[in-house]
Amino acid sequence: MDKLARQLRDDANSIECRVSDELDMRIRASLEGVSPDVPAEPQRRPRSQAFWWASSLTGVAAAAVLIAVINLVPPGPTDPVTEPAPQALVIPTISWKAETAVLTSPLEQEYEDLQSDLRKAEEALRQDIERLF
Repeated sequence: MDKLARQLRDDANSIECRVSDELDMRIRASLEGVSPDVPAEPQRRPRSQAFWWASSLTGVAAAAVLIAVINLVPPGPTDPVTEPAPQALVIPTISWKAETAVLTSPLEQEYEDLQSDLRKAEEALRQDIERLF
C-alpha cells in the first residue's frame, strides 16, 4: 500500500498544467459571483387577541363539560368482592402397572448402539450448522 501511495504522489507531482489568464479570470468570476440562495422567511401575520380568547374559552368549556358529565353519571351498585373459598387439596391416584423390561440384546450392545446414534446426530447437526454459516 505504501508503494502505491508513493507512486500516486510521484505521478501527481509530474503533472504540469498551465491555466491561461482568461480561464483563471473566468473561474475566479464564477466563484465570486455565486452566493448561496437564502430562502426568505414567510411573513407571519400576527394573530389577534380574539383568536387567543376563543381558543382559551373553548378549552375551559370542554373541561367544564367533561367534569359535569363525569359527576352527573350516578355510580353503579358495587357488589362486595370476595375471594373464593380455598379448595381442598386433591391428590390424584396413579394406577401403577409395572412390567418387566425386555431387552432385545445385551445391555452393553444397547449402550454402544445409543452412543453410535448420538455420534451420527452430532455429525448431522455440525453439517447443518456449517451449511448455514
